[in-house]
Amino acid sequence: MNQPTHSSLPVDAQMLRDKDALLANYHKTRDISVRMTADLEVEDQVIQTCEDVSPTKWHLAHTTWFFETFILLQFDQSYTPFNDQFEYLFNSYYNAVGPQFYRPERGFLSRPTVTEVHCYRRHVDEHVERCIRQMYEADWLKAAAILETGIHHEQQHQELILTDIKEVLSHHPMHPAPFAGPPKREVQDASDLDWLSFEGGLTSIGRHIGEGEPFAYDNEGPLHQHMLTPFEIACRPITNGEFLGFVADGGYDSPLLWLSDGWAARQNHAWTHPHHWHCQDGEWFQYTLHGLKPLVKEEPVCHISYFEANAYANWCNARLPTEFEWEHASRGYASHDGNFFDCSKDPHTGKVRGPSPTVSAAAPQSLADPFGSVWEWTQSQYAPYPSYVAAQGALGEYNGKFMCNQFVLRGGSCATPYGHVRHTYRNFFPPNARWQFSGLRLARYV
Repeated sequence: MNQPTHSSLPVDAQMLRDKDALLANYHKTRDISVRMTADLEVEDQVIQTCEDVSPTKWHLAHTTWFFETFILLQFDQSYTPFNDQFEYLFNSYYNAVGPQFYRPERGFLSRPTVTEVHCYRRHVDEHVERCIRQMYEADWLKAAAILETGIHHEQQHQELILTDIKEVLSHHPMHPAPFAGPPKREVQDASDLDWLSFEGGLTSIGRHIGEGEPFAYDNEGPLHQHMLTPFEIACRPITNGEFLGFVADGGYDSPLLWLSDGWAARQNHAWTHPHHWHCQDGEWFQYTLHGLKPLVKEEPVCHISYFEANAYANWCNARLPTEFEWEHASRGYASHDGNFFDCSKDPHTGKVRGPSPTVSAAAPQSLADPFGSVWEWTQSQYAPYPSYVAAQGALGEYNGKFMCNQFVLRGGSCATPYGHVRHTYRNFFPPNARWQFSGLRLARYV
């Protein structure tokens, strides 16, 4: 425990302003998690349909456990845990903290109730506010970085709340809509699939990580040089209509298009089309966060695995970009300018307003939708950058220990909170993962 002492120096005026800003962001983020789940029924929030997803209730509790564990129990010696059992129930994978409840059985936990979880959230929020306000300089210098990491961690779980509740309710035969439908919009035709050329050569990848730098996860650094071969990248993601051509042409029945593990996954899971697609009387539909809707051919294809993305690229005599090509090509585009989930800007209720992917026409020789809409699979395996060193302590388990058997995705999706991603942001999932809003953009060598 790090108990503030009177021998510590109190925070100065600038640090107080930093406290105010960070605490305001903390409460804003915590409030969004509550508001975005307010329309869900209690019964919706306790179900787990597969190992990949967690119940909504668990996400709300786990993000609270993070702040209780890494802020309150570290910096407030007088703090008593809300419930001693929660350390075991809501620890995700931090082995340095202690054992965890078996992940595939989180849906077995009827207790604590959703009401109790919200009481837990309010309790921790009140104590975090008081702890931070009373904190002296020596502890604040340590706690500020943890608090900011926790805010971004909660944003990640906001995205998981959306993707997981969609996966949960997709198993219902009536295809219920977890959220009210978005305002009607005109569907814009997808632009032609043009190619942007890049000469290659040495390019800077990643970013500086450390004190005084803008926030980034440790896996985004260190900044280093990478040699690129000349390449071309498609101006936009692949659409539902284009992927439908792959389905109609027997792409799911052509083993030569698939990686060996991918073909095994396609056979074991009987994949014949992207996840959440349904064919009824010859017409294609897609399950969305607003219920079952006709498949919009102009929208980016999503809910496909790395294996499906790679097979499609082979079918097109192309390939997936490397994450280094993707980062190089996306420079010059604002990472906040995209179709993201933005609960905080709703002028009416502040609730989910329909995170649905769109494709906008690209200007000549420019990328369309590099950020938002769908996560884009790359061919890069998730591995450490040169000279990468994981953080010390339990928080060092956040990213580094997952650098095995996963592939990198870039760009964010319509379920990603606004302002969460950056050019250097590295998402990662196993190659058979399909429940995320994951799509693809093609690349090829010159």
